[in-house]
Amino acid sequence: MTFEGNVNKNNLKVRFGKALENKYFYKICKSFSLPEETLMKYTSTLLDAAKEFENCSKCKGIEQCKNLIKGNFLKASENGMGVSFSYVECRFISKDKYKENVSYYDLPLRIKEASISNIYTDDKSRIEIIKKMKSFMDSYLKGEKPKGIYIYGNFGSGKSYLIAALFNELAKHNIKSVMVHTPELIRSIKDSFDTDYSERFNEVMRAPLLLLDDIGAEHLTPWSRDEVLEPILQYRMDQELPTFFTSNYSVKELEKEFIINDDKIKAKRIIERINQVSEPIELIGKNRRK
Repeated sequence: MTFEGNVNKNNLKVRFGKALENKYFYKICKSFSLPEETLMKYTSTLLDAAKEFENCSKCKGIEQCKNLIKGNFLKASENGMGVSFSYVECRFISKDKYKENVSYYDLPLRIKEASISNIYTDDKSRIEIIKKMKSFMDSYLKGEKPKGIYIYGNFGSGKSYLIAALFNELAKHNIKSVMVHTPELIRSIKDSFDTDYSERFNEVMRAPLLLLDDIGAEHLTPWSRDEVLEPILQYRMDQELPTFFTSNYSVKELEKEFIINDDKIKAKRIIERINQVSEPIELIGKNRRK
């Protein structure tokens, strides 16, 4: 080896030795069975990986990510002959990635974060609903086509949260769903009639699982009843797509709300379709939004 080669090798060894003072660099190197002479060749990139390792160890969420590629970290892996490097999604990305399977429209953040593990079980009125949710999930995951659930009851009792928790749990099995606030759905479709009307309408109509949240609270017109809700429900009934509802009204009470200009027949058509795609259950509980 030439004098110049010896100098370069000594410099590399000194730099590697200095890098080992970094505990994150040291931990990465310690995890390998490769000799130091091999690891020294990767000192610069190993330092990059160590820095991202340190960032991740102190990170509390994706918003705080300081790595070069947000939500990812540079991972060093032994490949037999040396070290290879690749970018890997961080634990926060992996943890929440399933939520991409649920589309939310005009619903609050607490609904998006709903979790089965956080459902209040101190209220006996929830027990039957939780059983029904579990029964639905078990059947659906077996490939069966169970009906959805129509939850009705007083304001703030957690109706929307329960369905969101169910959808989030099913999202972990790569099942897609849409949750939409019904009054806003009708308003947004009306406002976007000349732009992306068909895109939003079709996404809601064809979703494998759908929640029409707060149905009955919308400003109902013959158009919104007959040209928005009825076609959505008709399609989902024909395709046997489970549909979920939350409402302050029972199904019987909702039928009265859907009577416009004394047209009881069209109101009954809507109710028939709701009954075909869901099963009603009442939830009366304390207001948890206070």
